[in-house]
Amino acid sequence: MVALFQLIDTVINIYIWLLIIWAVLSWLVAFNVVNTSNRFVYLLGDFLNRVTEPALRPIRRLMPDLGGIDISPMILILLLIFLRNLLLYDILPALM
Repeated sequence: MVALFQLIDTVINIYIWLLIIWAVLSWLVAFNVVNTSNRFVYLLGDFLNRVTEPALRPIRRLMPDLGGIDISPMILILLLIFLRNLLLYDILPALM
């Protein structure tokens, strides 16, 4: 059972890093530091968008309009950290 919770913890950590990379890449594209006409940048952005968008879309629907500021990745990261702590520090010790 511990191995399953460690796997879930690792997946949550990887997803948090993907969200951070997606946010930084979107800023770099918005400020014209990198160009999406570069094939690698386009493929990386497309992959990150396909991976993160399904989880971010429901949060964006619930959030009020903040005038161009998108805090949905921060909210999702906080929810994932909460879920990871809940699993590792509350549920796992109760099962042992």
